[in-house]
This record gives sequence, structure tokens and C-alpha cells, in this order.
Amino acid sequence: MLLFLALPLFALLLSIPPGQLLENMGKPQVKQAILISIKTTTITTGVTILFGTPVAYLLARRRFPFRRAVDTLIDLPIVLPPAVAGVALLITFGRQGLIGSWLAEFGIHIAFTQVAVIMAQTFVAAPFYIKAASIGFAAVNTDLEQAASIDGAGTWQVFRHVTVPLAWAAMLSGSVMTWARALGEFGATILFAGNYLGRTQTMPLAIYIGFELDLDIALTLAAIMVVLSFLVLFFVKGILNRELVTIGGT
Repeated sequence: MLLFLALPLFALLLSIPPGQLLENMGKPQVKQAILISIKTTTITTGVTILFGTPVAYLLARRRFPFRRAVDTLIDLPIVLPPAVAGVALLITFGRQGLIGSWLAEFGIHIAFTQVAVIMAQTFVAAPFYIKAASIGFAAVNTDLEQAASIDGAGTWQVFRHVTVPLAWAAMLSGSVMTWARALGEFGATILFAGNYLGRTQTMPLAIYIGFELDLDIALTLAAIMVVLSFLVLFFVKGILNRELVTIGGT
């Protein structure tokens, strides 16, 4: 199994010499795809943390009607084919969509823009953060929060200075998974945002076009995605392992 997982990745990295890799990275199509991917995935992760954290906290700490249905709804984008997500977003926010037609009356067009890229990435990637953060919040010892409240801390102070520091490892893990999933998003993006060079063409979309037009570009971007994803995951796992060691020693 390890060979099966590792061999294709090594074969990909060996398929393009370092000199040619650097040369291809200077091509406008490659640079634009990298910049768009980094920009959109960063915004996607930030939006997910901002709006997903209250949802994660609600699921972890509150019992309310239809909670299981809400929890299942959050999980649904993980198991849905990305193409289904793209179609759903298009018929909702497209120019003739449920909400898009109303927005078009005010001159607001979302589909086939970078906003659409971010929305597609958020739709498929946000559940990874919400689920991880929810597990982190649920694991926090509520006695510590109650002690802080007794000492005079307000609700926001307790959340900021007690809950988040104790759940930060899970939140960080979820953020990285969200970022990585957004970086690799293809199906929902190409249907809802299109594949426009310099505007909505992310790295996965450029790889897809590269197989038809320029294989070197496809190999270059694929290699960059492998290395970038590995380094980010390796770095975060190192932080999480140090945190676990610290907690164990304590």
C-alpha cells in the first residue's frame, strides 16, 4: 500500500527535470494559475474560519431540534460528487438561478468570476474545518471555562482565552484540510466559475487544459501541488505532534 501511494508521486516528480520545472514556472499561464489558487484558497480558508467557527461551536455545545439533520447537511458536500456541487451552485447563483437572477437586477454577477471560485471551494471544503473544530470544542474541559467565568471573564473572553487555545490544534488541522481540499478543487469550480485564463483558472484547471495543450505545464503544476501540499501537511503535523507531546508531558 505504501508503494502504491508513494510510487506515482515519485514518478510525477521525476518526470520533469528541476531546470525545466523552474523554466516552466516562469510561464505566464503557470504563474497566473499559482497566484489565483493561492489567493482563492487563502480567502476560502479565512471565510470558512470566520463563518464556520460559530457553526462548529454550536454543534459541539448545543442540543437543538433537527441537530442530526444539520450535522448531516454539513457532511453532505464531502460525499457529493463535485460536479453536483457545481451544478447546484450554478442554478442557485447563476444569472438565471434562484438567487442569481435577483442579483442580476442589481448588476451583480457571481458565476464565472473569482468570487464563484471561492464559493465553489468553500462549499466543498468548509465541512472539513467545521467537523474538526467541532470535535476540538467538544473535547475542551468545560470546568475550565466555568472557572474563568467565576473569575469574572465574559462569554467572549472565555471563548477567546480559554476555549480557542485549548481547541486550537483541532482548528488548525481543520483549517489545513480545508485549504488543501480547496487547492485541489476541480469539478465544482469548472462548472460554476469556468476555466478562464488569468481570471478563474486555478492550478487543477490549468493541469486539465495542460494535458490537451502543453503537457509540460500540466506536469509542472502537478509537481508544485504535490510538493506544496506535502510541505504544508508535514509542517502542520509537526506542530500538532509537539502539542501532543507538550500535553502528555504536562
